[in-house]
Amino acid sequence: MSKFIDRVVLHVSAGKGGHGCSSVRREKFMPLGGPDGGNGGNGGDVILEVDPNVHTLLDFHFHPHAKAGNGKPGEGSNRDGKRGEPLVLKVPDGTVVVGRDGEVLADLVGAGNQYIAARGGRGGLGNAALASKARKAPGFALLGEDGDEGDVILELKSLADVGLVGFPSAGKSSLVSVLSAAKPKIADYPFTTLVPNLGVVSSGDTTFVIADVPGLIPGASEGRGLGLDFLRHLERCAVLAHVVDCATLEPGRDPVSDVDALEAELAAYKSMLSADTGLGDLADRPRVVILNKTDVPDAKELAEMVTPEFTARGWPVFEISAVTHQGLRPLTFALAEMVRQYREAHPKAAPKRPVIRPIATDASGFSVIADPDEEGAFIVRGVQPERWVKQTQFDNDEAVGYLADRLARLGVEEALVKKGAQPGAPVTIGDVTFEWEPAISAGVDMVPTGRGTDLRLEQDERISAAERKHASRVRRGLVDEDGNEIKQDASKKR
Repeated sequence: MSKFIDRVVLHVSAGKGGHGCSSVRREKFMPLGGPDGGNGGNGGDVILEVDPNVHTLLDFHFHPHAKAGNGKPGEGSNRDGKRGEPLVLKVPDGTVVVGRDGEVLADLVGAGNQYIAARGGRGGLGNAALASKARKAPGFALLGEDGDEGDVILELKSLADVGLVGFPSAGKSSLVSVLSAAKPKIADYPFTTLVPNLGVVSSGDTTFVIADVPGLIPGASEGRGLGLDFLRHLERCAVLAHVVDCATLEPGRDPVSDVDALEAELAAYKSMLSADTGLGDLADRPRVVILNKTDVPDAKELAEMVTPEFTARGWPVFEISAVTHQGLRPLTFALAEMVRQYREAHPKAAPKRPVIRPIATDASGFSVIADPDEEGAFIVRGVQPERWVKQTQFDNDEAVGYLADRLARLGVEEALVKKGAQPGAPVTIGDVTFEWEPAISAGVDMVPTGRGTDLRLEQDERISAAERKHASRVRRGLVDEDGNEIKQDASKKR
């Protein structure tokens, strides 16, 4: 027996980006071939897509973990890694995606509508893409980024035009069965209906969907009975119909008190999507009162007594019998007309064309704050510096030097100086903490070293920018060791 699941917690994990490749072209009779490491592939996305053939969230109830494919690493000969396979999850029409904090992330209505629940990580650049005039053959590559990971809540809200509300055993399921071809479970005990039942009703030129919501009781908006779990299925309904049992023998119950009790619950339940859908709260929907079981003589008399009370509120009242089919035809035409009027007053918005805007993932903004847990320590926060740290191979000195150059050009060095950072102060960027050395800066005349190394990071050979400049001038024969300028021979110049 299949289960109806309308709320699940889904754990989504996008794919990781592939690492870039550090490679140098080596070919016979081809000296100094240069770097040819390819870029890593991007990780796959986790995508939610509306499928009209899916009607429940049952699959996600049994398989709550969803993970997309990882990107492949780059290879030599300028071969980029393959992109990770995206994971497309089919969801029912009317699925609402909610974050852990209760924020509505997406309202998926309409076949083919998609929402990216988790974005894949970007692949790292290979050393071919990192080559420049100053760094002709990089001995490192960038690492791939991790994909998004987290939890989202999927809630299914039925797409019905007319919602039947009423106490248990009021005859809602029976009414759906006689107005449509639906065959819900019907029995003579309360809470027979445990899941919403939908049926399609045709009346003239109008076709609408009617939903039988499980029986509500006082306190449903606070979690009593089944009402709190299924009140969400009324949020999209154009018309709310009170189905009243006029033949009930329970003491203290009558049609007017039943309707008043349910109205209080509907008023207490606030729709989370009221602002987005434009439908307002449940208390603002058109109403109709259906007095059921009038085939019983006492119920018929009671229905005639309470009808003026409801008509005084401006609500249409219909006396019916779901068993004998008495009064169903006028009710069907009246519901169809109310749905038609509501549709005209609330036309569906035309599907919006997707607008592609670049995402500011490389925003250069950052901030430097003092570490509250350690005196003299600092924390650097920002999308770009944190991403750079994740991409760095810290077992490669040249890669670390490249990171230092990028941070210096971004202005992190200058910001730390202004904050009063001293040499050796602990600086945290993302998940990495290192001792800050102001001598590591960009835009200097760097002494060439072996691939994969950086002289600036060797503790015993740190020299100032002025000393590096002086060493460079000595190598070129412009000055001697004492800094005296050497006159150039005119013949040598020619």
